[in-house]
Amino acid sequence: MTHRVTSQRAPVVLFASAHEWSFRAIESVLAPSGYVVVRAHTGQDALKRAHETPPDVVIIDADLTRPDGLSVCHVLRTSPTITRGTPILLVTPGPTPRQQRIQAIRAGASECLSLPIDAEEFALRLEAMVAAKRDADHARDLGLVDQATGLYNARGFARRALELGSYAYRRSAALACVVFSLDADPGARAADPAVVEHVARVFGATQRASDAAARLGPMQLAIVAPDTDGAGAVRLAERLALAVEHATTARHLPDQAVRLRAGYDAVSNFREAALDPAGLLQRATSALEASAAHPAGNWIRSFQPPRASVPS
Repeated sequence: MTHRVTSQRAPVVLFASAHEWSFRAIESVLAPSGYVVVRAHTGQDALKRAHETPPDVVIIDADLTRPDGLSVCHVLRTSPTITRGTPILLVTPGPTPRQQRIQAIRAGASECLSLPIDAEEFALRLEAMVAAKRDADHARDLGLVDQATGLYNARGFARRALELGSYAYRRSAALACVVFSLDADPGARAADPAVVEHVARVFGATQRASDAAARLGPMQLAIVAPDTDGAGAVRLAERLALAVEHATTARHLPDQAVRLRAGYDAVSNFREAALDPAGLLQRATSALEASAAHPAGNWIRSFQPPRASVPS
């Protein structure tokens, strides 16, 4: 089944690979779905073409040379030509080993793909990624994005959370919100804006295409995640914490500079929750505050409703 993207402008996919067979495999899925596929044969060619025609999606063959795929991924992710919402996918000829996935995340990849791919699943996932990328670009144009990190600001987050809440309400689906803070001892480097912005960029690169991530304050980040229950919220937080750990280790930042703490709330059926996204955020923030009040406890804490007072 072909899933054709609906847009005033056909999405541009930059595919960097020296292998004709892998290019044909990807093109056979993308072209019928309405994508314009631009090919680069080498790393240098990919960097040049990305500068000339900023893509909506970048797909890089792990076996790319001159320079290698991970180097190209890193350069593109830090390039002003590539917006922070642009998906960068690393393609491998078979199952991707854990260490290679970690290296890809450190380099700024959004996902790793293993050939052969499921054509229908790939088309659907790419459609969601392109929609999220264009939403982020539009939000940036409207002043809804934190310029230092590329994440939503508080205004943009509130707007996007309402959209995701409406989506969850119509489908009677799950919805979760996780709020993170960076613990900082007096004088610790965690207060350094560059460190906070680096962590925020890791969040942006690691989140799912369907999620909305925001920087709500100098040291506070948040994510609203559709189709995510309480257990899923914990897995999301743990995945992000692991990505931050790997990325900061690669940059030789001290552990104490990136110590995360989190609070979350999730509902399995948003229609029945009698709650709006702002209330979900408030509950997650309350859980974060409770976690911060007990620094020796678990770094992630769920929202617990206040106990009803017992009449004396």
